[in-house]
Amino acid sequence: MKILAIDTSNDCLGIALLSEEKVIGEYITNVKKNHSVRVMPAIEQLLLDCGTETTELSKIVVAQGPGSYTGVRIGVTIAKTMAWSLGIPLVGVSSLAVLAAVPRYFSGYLCPLFDARRGLIYTGLYKYDDGVLINVLSDRNILASEWANTLNSYGEPILFIGNDIPIHKKTFQPILEEKALFAQIPEHNPRPSELGMLGINLPAADVHSFTPNYLRLVEAEAKWLEKQEKAND
Repeated sequence: MKILAIDTSNDCLGIALLSEEKVIGEYITNVKKNHSVRVMPAIEQLLLDCGTETTELSKIVVAQGPGSYTGVRIGVTIAKTMAWSLGIPLVGVSSLAVLAAVPRYFSGYLCPLFDARRGLIYTGLYKYDDGVLINVLSDRNILASEWANTLNSYGEPILFIGNDIPIHKKTFQPILEEKALFAQIPEHNPRPSELGMLGINLPAADVHSFTPNYLRLVEAEAKWLEKQEKAND
């Protein structure tokens, strides 16, 4: 079995090729560039370097969101297209779970996050239990200050992970104090190989009905709905 993992849900672009036994190849960049232009060449180059044809792929695993609206949409669209054209299973995994999976050595709670602007974050709470990543509190879009107060009720240390930590660190530290720990710089990039491993045994989704998980409406959609509600009053 050869699995292709695709993550374009945030600034990081990640592609991995793996099997049940090993990570065959992995490509990651953390730069603000257009994923729509770069993702297919990255996939093609990785497969070429690994001596793998697309016909050898057994499953596509994609980061389903949350994250950048455009980024999530790009990854999901490409994953759906490849899975449908190759006739292979498609699996979606939370982009936050991918980030939480990286520091598997940590015995406390894991808190991945992406900035969602205006004091909001995309986040969830995770923990490893006998080597399995467990979702303790579901992924959500929430004010960082409100999330900090929610986490304060948990007795164990909490490790925050993600490239957007510096934006919200000042919010978490005063509330959580010594319980708030922060991952090292190399751990802040979501690993596409972890994405592949998280999805390796998950059941296939229906390709045609599979959609991104944005966790909230984009601003344009929210404004349109607001106008429609006012017009119907």
